[in-house]
Amino acid sequence: MAVQSRIGQIQARFMVPPTTNASWARAASAAGLTTPTSATSATAGLAATGTGAEVVGAATKYLGVPYKWGGTDPATGLDCSGFTQRVYADLGISIPRTSSQQATAGRPVASLAEAQPGDLVFFDNSSSRSGIDHVGLYIGGGKMIAAPQEGEVVKVQDVGNPTLIRRVLPDGARPTTAAASAGSSLAGVPYADLFSQAGAKHGISPALLAAVAKTESGFNSAAVSSAGATGLMQFMPGTAKGLGVDPTDPASSIDGAARYLSSLTRQFGSTELALAAYNAGPGTVQRYGGMPPYAETTSYVQKVTSAAEAYS
Repeated sequence: MAVQSRIGQIQARFMVPPTTNASWARAASAAGLTTPTSATSATAGLAATGTGAEVVGAATKYLGVPYKWGGTDPATGLDCSGFTQRVYADLGISIPRTSSQQATAGRPVASLAEAQPGDLVFFDNSSSRSGIDHVGLYIGGGKMIAAPQEGEVVKVQDVGNPTLIRRVLPDGARPTTAAASAGSSLAGVPYADLFSQAGAKHGISPALLAAVAKTESGFNSAAVSSAGATGLMQFMPGTAKGLGVDPTDPASSIDGAARYLSSLTRQFGSTELALAAYNAGPGTVQRYGGMPPYAETTSYVQKVTSAAEAYS
């Protein structure tokens, strides 16, 4: 029971909420952690000078929350503008309630090519007389997080062709001292935006991805190990080829690592075992039916989880 409790704690701390808000609440409650439905979020109290990475990081907490028309409380559900308003409120930034009102906030962005993580992307339905009637939060790479419609949940999806894009954050904004010290912050961490984008896309905590990069390579994208592992996330050639990853390219490497860790977590059922498989190989974890009895692997899992907790 102690082992299961520890696994639950790590999963609840580092994994993006699963497909339903209720299931995430149960997992986090069992681990003794505050859930995203709490009025106090991991990023509450941040000053209104956060970065796009912080906005994306705040948004990932609500993945899996059910859509509810008019919803502003993640405990019961969120609609599209209730979601975006809540994310920015977590960062200490006030924006209007409805999507049409939010479309007047901040300043315009000329095109999707100029959009940055954290920008608001708006859409209008030609059958609607009210014009703008949907909003999402851009996370980069042509993707956004949004609360789509009844019967669905807050999720990552393609942006498509937005009608309007608005930027609420100041250009080049950096977190204040208060922001850097509060909640989940990758402020000052190399490749922070890439960790946030990949984490949101594949359902892995950006803090965990950053911790893996720190442990594997010390954030050195040119690192090569004595065993032949390459790049920021230290992929072996065969693994990189199988995933279609260019290990020397930080964006490809981080995205591949998030995708790989997501797959390993589903396969083995816990973040600890996923990290063990990342270090020692999935076959080794399967062979031992759990954590391999290797000091190197045990130490690796401890280092990564400790670093992730620090980033969280």
